[in-house]
Amino acid sequence: MNQEADTKCLVVYVLVNQQLTNTIDRYDVTGDVCLSPVKSQMDMLYEPLLSKFQTSLPLHSKPKALNRQEADKKELVCGEGITEKYLNRKDVQKALHAQLVGIKEWGLCRNSDFLQYDEKNREISIIGVIVSLVKSGIRVFIYRGDQDAAIPFIGSRTLVNQLAKEMRLKTTVPYRAWFEGKQVGGWTQVYGKTQLSFASIRGASHTAPSTQPARSFSLFKAFLAGKPLPNA
Repeated sequence: MNQEADTKCLVVYVLVNQQLTNTIDRYDVTGDVCLSPVKSQMDMLYEPLLSKFQTSLPLHSKPKALNRQEADKKELVCGEGITEKYLNRKDVQKALHAQLVGIKEWGLCRNSDFLQYDEKNREISIIGVIVSLVKSGIRVFIYRGDQDAAIPFIGSRTLVNQLAKEMRLKTTVPYRAWFEGKQVGGWTQVYGKTQLSFASIRGASHTAPSTQPARSFSLFKAFLAGKPLPNA
């Protein structure tokens, strides 16, 4: 990022943070926030962004440490502990065909000697990849949880719509609600012969399956089967 963009982004970032504070989870705006003194997922994901601004601004003020009983109650909200325990189970790793050579255990956003990412790659747009996949005949389905403020579904829907226009894909399924268990699961739109699809998952966070498992599962099943999302 150049210095001018650096400054402009920092100003916007600070203004947004002043409005959100640490009482709102950007990844699940209607959900409870994690009060654990341990670094949260939100902090882990935002640290690389802050490092680009070359500033020492704190991410969030930390609340006082919780006692064990309070921590147990907050474990479902914080999630990291449960996720790490689950993904480090041998039966789960076997079911996922995880490659464990030289890796002792899995950790959320954990630095390791095995996965080294170039920071510059964060700025590479994924749009070209999406266009390439669609043109090669591979179905692309972009979905978002509608309670995610980190990657808002409105922006993603706008992006998909623009891509469809650029690739001259006509709308084959107009923007409509889709259903799971006789309840609205979200909204969807399809372009071309199912080459490019978009869907939101109602009530879902950035990690949709963790907050709306049934709706997420319904969406994944429909995609894998090459079928449209249920309309009733």
